[in-house]
Amino acid sequence: MNTQVSVFLIDDHTLLRRGLVALLAQQPDLKVVGEAADAGQALRLVPELRPDVILLDNHLPGVTGIDAIAGLREASPHSRILMLTVSEDGQDLAAALRKGAQGYLLKTIEGHMLADSIHRAMRGESVVSPEMMGKLVAALRSQEPAAAEDAVSEPAPEAQPQLSPREEEVLGEIARGASNKEIARTLDIAETTVKIHVQHILRKLGLSSRVQAAVYASDRVRAVDRPS
Repeated sequence: MNTQVSVFLIDDHTLLRRGLVALLAQQPDLKVVGEAADAGQALRLVPELRPDVILLDNHLPGVTGIDAIAGLREASPHSRILMLTVSEDGQDLAAALRKGAQGYLLKTIEGHMLADSIHRAMRGESVVSPEMMGKLVAALRSQEPAAAEDAVSEPAPEAQPQLSPREEEVLGEIARGASNKEIARTLDIAETTVKIHVQHILRKLGLSSRVQAAVYASDRVRAVDRPS
C-alpha cells in the first residue's frame, strides 16, 4: 500500500490555498495536513505536523518565503520545501535553492505536474519549472564560483565520466536552459531520443535532475574559462 505524502501550504492568499487543497485532494496519495498565511504561523504549526513536503510562496507578509526556508528546515528537518511562486526572477530561484529548497515552481504549473513535482521532491530530486532553467543557469553564471556550487543541495561530482559526442551536445543545451522539445528541434532528433540521452547523462554523472546537470555543465564551463 502506498503511503500518503503529507503536504503543508504556506501562502497569504486564502483563495489560492483553497484551490490547492481541492486540487491536491484529487490525488489519493497526497494529503494536505495544514496551511498558513505567513512564515510565523507556519513555524508554529510545522514542528507538530511534520509534513513531508512544504509548498511555500515567496511573497509573504513580513518574512519572505526565501528568508523563511532556514527556519522551516530547522523546525522540520525531514520536510522537503518546494517554492510555489509567481516570481520568475533567476536570482530568487538561485537563492531559494541555495537556502535549501528542493525545488522552485511557478504558479502557472499544471495540476498533474505539481503532483508529479511533489513526488519527485520526495525522491530527493531537485525540481524546477522548465521555463526557469535558462534563468537558473544565467543566475549561477553571474555568481561567484563558491556561491554557485551551493545553489543545489547536492554538489556535482568531481569525476567527469566520458559522455558521447551527442550526450555532450544535449548537456550543453541543458546548460542553456533548453527544454527537451527545444533540444530535439535544435539537434534535429526525436524528443523521445532526447529523453533517453538525458537519462544516460544523469546516470553517468551520478546526478538526479536536470537542475544538477545544468549546474554541473555551468561549473565545467566556468572552470575551463577561469584563468590559470
